[in-house]
Amino acid sequence: MSRKALIAANWKMYKTPAEAKAFVEAFLPLVADHTRDEIALFPSPVLLPTVIEAAGGSNVVIGAQNIHFAEEGAYTGETSVNQLTAIGGTHTLIGHSERRQYFGETDEIVNKKLHTAIKHGLVPVVCIGEVLAEREAGLTGNVLKTQVNGAFAGIKGLAAEVISSIVIAYEPVWAIGTGKTATPEMAVNAHRIIRAEVASLLGPKVAANMRILYGGSVKPDNATALIGQEEIDGALVGGASLKPDSFTAIVKY
Repeated sequence: MSRKALIAANWKMYKTPAEAKAFVEAFLPLVADHTRDEIALFPSPVLLPTVIEAAGGSNVVIGAQNIHFAEEGAYTGETSVNQLTAIGGTHTLIGHSERRQYFGETDEIVNKKLHTAIKHGLVPVVCIGEVLAEREAGLTGNVLKTQVNGAFAGIKGLAAEVISSIVIAYEPVWAIGTGKTATPEMAVNAHRIIRAEVASLLGPKVAANMRILYGGSVKPDNATALIGQEEIDGALVGGASLKPDSFTAIVKY
Protein backbone atom coordinates (compact mmCIF):
# COMPACT_ATOMS: atom_id res chain seq x y z
CA MET A 1 0.00 0.00 0.00
CA SER A 2 1.48 3.32 -1.06
CA ARG A 3 -0.59 5.48 1.29
CA LYS A 4 1.38 6.57 4.36
CA ALA A 5 -0.77 6.26 7.47
CA LEU A 6 -1.55 9.35 9.51
CA ILE A 7 -1.96 8.92 13.27
CA ALA A 8 -3.53 12.09 14.65
CA ALA A 9 -4.34 13.27 18.17
CA ASN A 10 -7.40 15.45 18.70
CA TRP A 11 -6.98 16.93 22.16
CA LYS A 12 -10.32 18.73 22.00
CA MET A 13 -10.68 21.20 24.93
CA TYR A 14 -8.09 19.62 27.20
CA LYS A 15 -4.67 20.63 28.58
CA THR A 16 -3.13 23.85 29.80
CA PRO A 17 -0.02 25.22 28.04
CA ALA A 18 2.18 23.65 30.74
CA GLU A 19 0.48 20.28 30.36
CA ALA A 20 0.75 20.44 26.57
CA LYS A 21 4.46 21.27 26.74
CA ALA A 22 5.05 18.42 29.17
CA PHE A 23 3.22 16.02 26.86
CA VAL A 24 5.33 16.95 23.84
CA GLU A 25 8.58 16.71 25.82
CA ALA A 26 7.64 13.23 27.02
CA PHE A 27 6.18 12.07 23.69
CA LEU A 28 8.86 13.11 21.19
CA PRO A 29 11.60 10.77 22.49
CA LEU A 30 9.14 7.86 22.33
CA VAL A 31 8.49 8.34 18.61
CA ALA A 32 11.75 9.98 17.49
CA ASP A 33 12.68 7.09 15.21
CA HIS A 34 9.19 6.39 13.94
CA THR A 35 9.07 6.97 10.18
CA ARG A 36 6.44 4.46 9.08
CA ASP A 37 3.57 6.86 9.75
CA GLU A 38 2.90 10.58 9.82
CA ILE A 39 2.14 11.83 13.34
CA ALA A 40 0.01 14.90 14.03
CA LEU A 41 -1.22 16.72 17.12
CA PHE A 42 -4.34 18.89 17.05
CA PRO A 43 -4.44 20.99 20.24
CA SER A 44 -6.95 23.72 21.04
CA PRO A 45 -6.17 27.17 19.56
CA VAL A 46 -4.64 28.70 22.69
CA LEU A 47 -2.13 25.83 22.85
CA LEU A 48 -0.96 26.01 19.24
CA PRO A 49 2.07 28.32 19.74
CA THR A 50 3.28 26.28 22.71
CA VAL A 51 2.92 22.93 20.96
CA ILE A 52 4.39 24.13 17.66
CA GLU A 53 7.45 25.50 19.46
CA ALA A 54 7.87 22.37 21.58
CA ALA A 55 7.63 20.09 18.53
CA GLY A 56 9.91 22.18 16.35
CA GLY A 57 12.38 20.14 14.29
CA SER A 58 10.70 16.84 15.15
CA ASN A 59 8.81 14.27 13.09
CA VAL A 60 5.49 15.46 14.56
CA VAL A 61 3.32 17.99 12.72
CA ILE A 62 0.81 20.33 14.34
CA GLY A 63 -2.63 21.39 13.20
CA ALA A 64 -5.72 23.28 14.32
CA GLN A 65 -8.97 21.66 15.38
CA ASN A 66 -10.89 24.20 13.32
CA ILE A 67 -10.46 27.14 10.95
CA HIS A 68 -12.81 29.76 9.57
CA PHE A 69 -13.51 29.85 5.85
CA ALA A 70 -12.87 33.61 5.70
CA GLU A 71 -9.26 34.73 5.44
CA GLU A 72 -9.90 37.53 7.92
CA GLY A 73 -12.81 39.55 9.25
CA ALA A 74 -15.19 40.26 12.11
CA TYR A 75 -15.60 36.68 13.31
CA THR A 76 -15.11 36.83 17.04
CA GLY A 77 -13.58 33.72 18.54
CA GLU A 78 -12.47 32.20 15.24
CA THR A 79 -9.02 31.26 13.87
CA SER A 80 -7.99 32.21 10.34
CA VAL A 81 -5.76 30.20 8.04
CA ASN A 82 -3.30 33.08 7.90
CA GLN A 83 -3.02 33.09 11.70
CA LEU A 84 -2.47 29.34 11.72
CA THR A 85 0.17 29.24 8.99
CA ALA A 86 1.97 32.27 10.44
CA ILE A 87 2.80 30.35 13.61
CA GLY A 88 3.77 27.17 11.79
CA GLY A 89 0.59 25.09 11.75
CA THR A 90 0.40 22.77 8.76
CA HIS A 91 -2.83 20.77 9.17
CA THR A 92 -6.42 21.39 10.18
CA LEU A 93 -9.45 19.33 11.09
CA ILE A 94 -12.58 20.34 9.18
CA GLY A 95 -16.17 19.44 10.01
CA HIS A 96 -15.59 17.32 13.11
CA SER A 97 -18.89 15.89 14.32
CA GLU A 98 -18.73 18.06 17.43
CA ARG A 99 -18.47 21.14 15.22
CA ARG A 100 -21.47 19.92 13.27
CA GLN A 101 -23.46 18.97 16.38
CA TYR A 102 -22.75 21.90 18.70
CA PHE A 103 -21.93 24.72 16.29
CA GLY A 104 -24.27 23.98 13.41
CA GLU A 105 -21.64 23.34 10.74
CA THR A 106 -23.19 22.13 7.50
CA ASP A 107 -21.71 20.37 4.48
CA GLU A 108 -21.69 23.78 2.76
CA ILE A 109 -19.58 25.30 5.54
CA VAL A 110 -17.27 22.28 5.49
CA ASN A 111 -16.83 22.79 1.75
CA LYS A 112 -15.96 26.47 2.17
CA LYS A 113 -13.40 25.62 4.84
CA LEU A 114 -11.89 22.92 2.65
CA HIS A 115 -11.38 25.35 -0.23
CA THR A 116 -9.78 27.90 2.10
CA ALA A 117 -7.47 25.32 3.65
CA ILE A 118 -6.14 23.97 0.36
CA LYS A 119 -5.78 27.48 -1.08
CA HIS A 120 -3.33 28.22 1.72
CA GLY A 121 -1.44 24.94 1.54
CA LEU A 122 -2.82 23.36 4.70
CA VAL A 123 -3.41 19.62 4.90
CA PRO A 124 -7.16 19.32 5.58
CA VAL A 125 -8.59 16.38 7.49
CA VAL A 126 -12.28 16.33 6.57
CA CYS A 127 -14.41 14.52 9.14
CA ILE A 128 -17.55 12.64 8.14
CA GLY A 129 -19.73 10.03 9.80
CA GLU A 130 -23.23 8.89 10.67
CA VAL A 131 -25.14 9.14 13.95
CA LEU A 132 -26.57 6.03 15.62
CA ALA A 133 -30.12 6.54 14.33
CA GLU A 134 -28.83 6.76 10.76
CA ARG A 135 -26.83 3.55 11.11
CA GLU A 136 -29.75 1.69 12.69
CA ALA A 137 -31.99 2.88 9.85
CA GLY A 138 -29.56 1.51 7.26
CA LEU A 139 -28.66 4.99 6.04
CA THR A 140 -24.91 4.92 6.64
CA GLY A 141 -24.03 4.71 2.95
CA ASN A 142 -26.39 7.52 1.99
CA VAL A 143 -25.08 9.78 4.75
CA LEU A 144 -21.44 9.20 3.85
CA LYS A 145 -22.05 9.78 0.14
CA THR A 146 -23.95 13.00 0.87
CA GLN A 147 -21.20 14.29 3.16
CA VAL A 148 -18.44 13.45 0.66
CA ASN A 149 -20.32 15.18 -2.16
CA GLY A 150 -21.03 18.21 -0.02
CA ALA A 151 -17.48 18.56 1.25
CA PHE A 152 -15.87 18.04 -2.16
CA ALA A 153 -18.06 20.37 -4.23
CA GLY A 154 -15.90 22.33 -6.67
CA ILE A 155 -12.77 20.28 -5.91
CA LYS A 156 -12.61 18.34 -9.19
CA GLY A 157 -11.04 21.16 -11.20
CA LEU A 158 -8.10 21.65 -8.86
CA ALA A 159 -4.60 20.36 -9.52
CA ALA A 160 -3.95 16.70 -8.71
CA GLU A 161 -1.23 17.53 -6.19
CA VAL A 162 -3.63 19.83 -4.35
CA ILE A 163 -6.38 17.23 -4.22
CA SER A 164 -3.92 14.58 -3.07
CA SER A 165 -3.26 16.53 0.14
CA ILE A 166 -6.84 16.03 1.35
CA VAL A 167 -7.41 13.48 4.10
CA ILE A 168 -10.80 12.07 5.12
CA ALA A 169 -11.52 10.91 8.66
CA TYR A 170 -14.45 8.53 9.01
CA GLU A 171 -15.84 8.90 12.51
CA PRO A 172 -19.10 7.15 13.29
CA VAL A 173 -20.62 9.70 15.64
CA TRP A 174 -22.07 6.98 17.86
CA ALA A 175 -18.52 5.76 18.61
CA ILE A 176 -16.95 9.10 19.58
CA GLY A 177 -16.27 9.28 23.29
CA THR A 178 -18.77 6.54 24.03
CA GLY A 179 -16.41 3.62 24.40
CA LYS A 180 -18.22 1.95 21.49
CA THR A 181 -16.06 1.17 18.49
CA ALA A 182 -16.99 0.09 15.01
CA THR A 183 -15.75 -3.41 14.34
CA PRO A 184 -12.96 -3.62 11.78
CA GLU A 185 -15.49 -5.03 9.32
CA MET A 186 -17.90 -2.12 9.88
CA ALA A 187 -15.09 0.39 9.51
CA VAL A 188 -13.74 -1.24 6.34
CA ASN A 189 -17.19 -1.29 4.76
CA ALA A 190 -17.64 2.41 5.49
CA HIS A 191 -14.19 3.21 4.12
CA ARG A 192 -14.99 1.31 0.92
CA ILE A 193 -18.17 3.33 0.48
CA ILE A 194 -16.23 6.56 0.97
CA ARG A 195 -13.42 5.58 -1.40
CA ALA A 196 -15.90 4.50 -4.06
CA GLU A 197 -17.68 7.85 -3.79
CA VAL A 198 -14.38 9.73 -4.08
CA ALA A 199 -13.61 7.63 -7.16
CA SER A 200 -16.92 8.54 -8.74
CA LEU A 201 -16.29 12.23 -8.10
CA LEU A 202 -12.56 12.57 -8.71
CA GLY A 203 -11.48 9.39 -10.45
CA PRO A 204 -10.08 6.04 -9.31
CA LYS A 205 -6.46 7.22 -9.18
CA VAL A 206 -7.28 10.05 -6.77
CA ALA A 207 -9.39 7.71 -4.67
CA ALA A 208 -6.64 5.09 -4.53
CA ASN A 209 -4.16 7.66 -3.21
CA MET A 210 -6.43 9.46 -0.74
CA ARG A 211 -5.92 8.63 2.92
CA ILE A 212 -9.03 7.73 4.89
CA LEU A 213 -8.59 7.55 8.66
CA TYR A 214 -10.80 5.89 11.25
CA GLY A 215 -11.83 7.72 14.41
CA GLY A 216 -14.10 6.75 17.28
CA SER A 217 -12.85 5.34 20.59
CA VAL A 218 -9.50 4.22 19.14
CA LYS A 219 -7.37 2.78 21.95
CA PRO A 220 -4.09 0.84 22.21
CA ASP A 221 -5.96 -2.45 22.46
CA ASN A 222 -7.95 -2.01 19.22
CA ALA A 223 -5.55 0.10 17.16
CA THR A 224 -3.85 -2.79 15.40
CA ALA A 225 -7.12 -4.46 14.42
CA LEU A 226 -8.39 -1.20 12.93
CA ILE A 227 -5.36 0.50 11.40
CA GLY A 228 -4.00 -2.81 10.18
CA GLN A 229 -6.86 -3.08 7.68
CA GLU A 230 -5.81 -2.29 4.11
CA GLU A 231 -8.65 0.21 3.67
CA ILE A 232 -7.81 2.14 6.85
CA ASP A 233 -4.98 4.65 6.53
CA GLY A 234 -4.53 5.73 10.12
CA ALA A 235 -6.53 7.03 13.03
CA LEU A 236 -7.93 10.21 14.53
CA VAL A 237 -7.63 9.61 18.25
CA GLY A 238 -9.45 11.42 21.04
CA GLY A 239 -9.20 10.45 24.70
CA ALA A 240 -6.41 7.92 24.24
CA SER A 241 -4.20 10.64 22.74
CA LEU A 242 -4.06 12.69 25.94
CA LYS A 243 -1.31 10.59 27.55
CA PRO A 244 2.08 10.09 25.90
CA ASP A 245 2.26 6.36 26.64
CA SER A 246 -1.20 5.45 25.33
CA PHE A 247 -0.83 7.59 22.21
CA THR A 248 2.62 6.12 21.57
CA ALA A 249 1.13 2.63 21.78
CA ILE A 250 -1.38 3.59 19.08
CA VAL A 251 1.30 5.18 16.89
CA LYS A 252 3.30 1.97 17.15
CA TYR A 253 0.33 -0.32 16.52
